[in-house]
Amino acid sequence: MSEAVPLLSTTSLSFAYERRRVVDLWSQDFGPGLCWMRGPNGTGKSTRLKLLAGALQPRWGTARIAGIDLIKQPLDYRREVFFVAAEPPPFEHLSPAERFGFLARLYPHADAAVWQRHVEGFGLQAFLNQPLRALSTGTQHKAALAAALALGTRLLLLDEPLIALDAASHAHLQEALAEATAWRDRLCLVVSHEALGVDPSTVIELEAA
Repeated sequence: MSEAVPLLSTTSLSFAYERRRVVDLWSQDFGPGLCWMRGPNGTGKSTRLKLLAGALQPRWGTARIAGIDLIKQPLDYRREVFFVAAEPPPFEHLSPAERFGFLARLYPHADAAVWQRHVEGFGLQAFLNQPLRALSTGTQHKAALAAALALGTRLLLLDEPLIALDAASHAHLQEALAEATAWRDRLCLVVSHEALGVDPSTVIELEAA
């Protein structure tokens, strides 16, 4: 009997900024649920998320989501992953409602009802039709999270998702992360210096070189 294919796997994944190698031959298997990846500064946490999102081109190696290869099948791979960076979201000329509508056309499992639930949980109702560039950094971040949590991608990457959140939004995100621990065919991979407030399915500890 053949072994099950990991939901996400990296094989010798490597990246360097000029001559400084930040991610070096990273090979890891991930199952479903909620994974907290943590470690000291300089261990390439955010760089790893950007590599997995396809936002950076690896110098070597690859990643696979349910067997779909980042290098060999880039378009199919990117349909399976969504990344929320610590920086403000792109398409700042769009309103949160317009941005979700645009993303929902790209991701086949997007769910408008789930998005509406997160809109309410993050208190975004009053901001849905305002351009993102007119909103505060915290509100932009909440809009990005609400959309990401509703797209239904097999891999969801969150970089410091707890920053710039008010108490109610912080609690709502913790509820969403708790739901992710029960995922059976999806993975939420989180980088956070702050404790998540829920027990993750797995923890990855990165060590400084």
